[in-house]
Amino acid sequence: MHHLYQPIIDWYTASLQTGGYPLIVLLMVLESTAFPLPSELVIPPAAYLAYSQGHLSVAGVVVAGAIGSWIGATIMYWLSRWAGRPLVLKFGRAVMISPEKVAQAERWSERFGSFGVFFSRMLPVIRHLIGIPSGIVRLNFFKYSVFTAAGSLIWCGVLAAGGVYAGSNTAIQNGDVKTISLALAAAAAVLGGLYYFFVFRVVREET
Repeated sequence: MHHLYQPIIDWYTASLQTGGYPLIVLLMVLESTAFPLPSELVIPPAAYLAYSQGHLSVAGVVVAGAIGSWIGATIMYWLSRWAGRPLVLKFGRAVMISPEKVAQAERWSERFGSFGVFFSRMLPVIRHLIGIPSGIVRLNFFKYSVFTAAGSLIWCGVLAAGGVYAGSNTAIQNGDVKTISLALAAAAAVLGGLYYFFVFRVVREET
């Protein structure tokens, strides 16, 4: 997985100086649609660059990330609302959205309602899919927008804080394998636990 994203990471870090906030917005738009680009690769490097070099601001990075997330989520919402479930299922595979993923997102949406839109912005997998059931059932767009923006802002803030911490940590900068491994394990455990208790277990219970 590291090798898969390494060219993107190298290009991104080299392009941040000139691309700035618009580049962050663009990549987060992609992250919130069907493109498999984790926000964990977008916000932390930009936040540390802002913190260490001052070309950008950390707050600006967070806001740009949230705006990009909102735009991408809005695209997913309106495409699904316009197309409807049959077309989403028919053409979803072309953009790596399987019927199984759609069904999971629908069950999640039914279970948690509007709060699910907010919380989904902080969960892997379901994060870029929640716009599909929201659009299909024609959830009030204003409500959808507010919860999406709020959840995205919090998530980008968390990622930015993590990026600043990781970039400022001498052990991590020097490649201390133990420190890096512990940090990654802790992050993976938190995200994995949230995903299990609030997504995987829910969709399994409903099947």
